[in-house]
Amino acid sequence: MYTVNIHEAKTNLSRLIEQAVRGETFIIAKAGKPLVKVSRLDAPSEDQVKRLGFMKGQIEVPADFDRLGSNEIEQLFGGSF
Repeated sequence: MYTVNIHEAKTNLSRLIEQAVRGETFIIAKAGKPLVKVSRLDAPSEDQVKRLGFMKGQIEVPADFDRLGSNEIEQLFGGSF
């Protein structure tokens, strides 16, 4: 891991980003004082990605799901469905 000053980082940002993508982590410093460490972001692994339908086969939605509580609602509002 190597250190670059802010001016050098601004001047060579594209090159430094390419190096970070290849796995070469570096530190940006100001007046010799380390400020930030720059490293590549890895894409999330398949098990880290949340997907719609991840509970498929684990739960069951009742066939009358859209009618649940209709009797109580009818009593509260005095109407009918």
